[in-house]
Amino acid sequence: MSDTARPWWTAIERYQWTVLLMTWLGFLFDLMDSTLYTLVMGPALMDLLGAEGSVQNIGWYGGLIFSIFLVGWALGGIVFGVAADYLGRKRTLMLTILIYAVFTGLAGAAGSWWELGLYRFLTGLGVGGEWAAGAALVAETWPEHARAKGAAILQTSAGMGYFAAAFIYLLAGGYSWRLVFVAGALPAVLVFVIRRKMNESERWLATVRRDGGATGRGDGSSRFTLAQIFGSDLRRDTVVGSMMASVANFGFWGVSAWVPALIQNRIAADPSLAAGVSASAYVSYAIMILTLGSLPGYAVIAALSDRWGRKPAFAVFFVGAALSAPAIFLGPWTLGQMLVLLPLLGFFTLGIYAGFPIYLPELYPTRLRTTGAGFCFNIGRLVSAAGPFLTGAVVLYTGSFEQAISVLSLAYLLGPVALLFARETRGKRLA
Repeated sequence: MSDTARPWWTAIERYQWTVLLMTWLGFLFDLMDSTLYTLVMGPALMDLLGAEGSVQNIGWYGGLIFSIFLVGWALGGIVFGVAADYLGRKRTLMLTILIYAVFTGLAGAAGSWWELGLYRFLTGLGVGGEWAAGAALVAETWPEHARAKGAAILQTSAGMGYFAAAFIYLLAGGYSWRLVFVAGALPAVLVFVIRRKMNESERWLATVRRDGGATGRGDGSSRFTLAQIFGSDLRRDTVVGSMMASVANFGFWGVSAWVPALIQNRIAADPSLAAGVSASAYVSYAIMILTLGSLPGYAVIAALSDRWGRKPAFAVFFVGAALSAPAIFLGPWTLGQMLVLLPLLGFFTLGIYAGFPIYLPELYPTRLRTTGAGFCFNIGRLVSAAGPFLTGAVVLYTGSFEQAISVLSLAYLLGPVALLFARETRGKRLA
């Protein structure tokens, strides 16, 4: 069999698989710790707010804490994205995992809603920073012909992270929301495994050796990476990449992240809908079902990216995400029928995320890769902080999670507008 006829995965070296596995686990625990709050928001705020724990107040304070978390996520992604270009991918990956694990565990000790918000902000710093370092490591380690496939496999960790969060909630949610957060500290162990099993990115090390410093260029240009990604040659990529990530992140945190609260609210209003199943179990099953839809979504956007190009793949998923939420939540569906339709929502709103570790690292050279990709993806988190805040405000005004989620989903239609100005990178070598 010729080399061109061999399956693509046979050309991947053992160490390249190791890098993918370590970053995959980092992403998995990243999304697990991010999701735990969405599962325990209702019970936690009902406990912390006491007599003031009405549906409207839970929606308001819950959205506020969501937004605080996303601000931390955005700032962490930008700050640690820059750090990874100066300090290295491996060190930054280890530090950010440690941060999000420790502060997720500490959230279990919160005594008020604002204290819970503080811990979630600090958790967000680590969660945001971990993405850029991990995505860059895979992009810089895997061969050109398999980079999109490696990025898609990496993004499946998000689905497994949701599964892990749902599993933890299924086991511990019936006992205490605090115990759920404490279990979120377990990923700290991964730091020690990464230290032993992984090396620093060879591309990054080569850049350091060539330029005599982490980001030096030797041509008189600014050494500060955050300034360089807004230079004349990269400004358009940075602005458009940020717009695309902002739409995807705003949509997810304004739509999919509220599914647990929607289900809990329906069951609280009419316990017979659960047919004797506990609310915690129902929410866990809903997240698992939503995640099942994301897994083929990751594979499809990677396949479309290779076959049609990055821009057409994103366009399909932006439009699909905008249409799927109203179809599910405004339709005349029972709770059980809604669960059957949830994979469609996961396919688009979660599946679209596999496009970003493929596309964003391709826009920047090695010396700026984590700064650029981290800025684009995480400035989207900063913008998306308005998503849950606005959803909570609409819930406060209408008393309906269904209407709030459906209205916010229309923001996905801004994605195809941003794509009009995007640069196509299919078939181009990593700079």
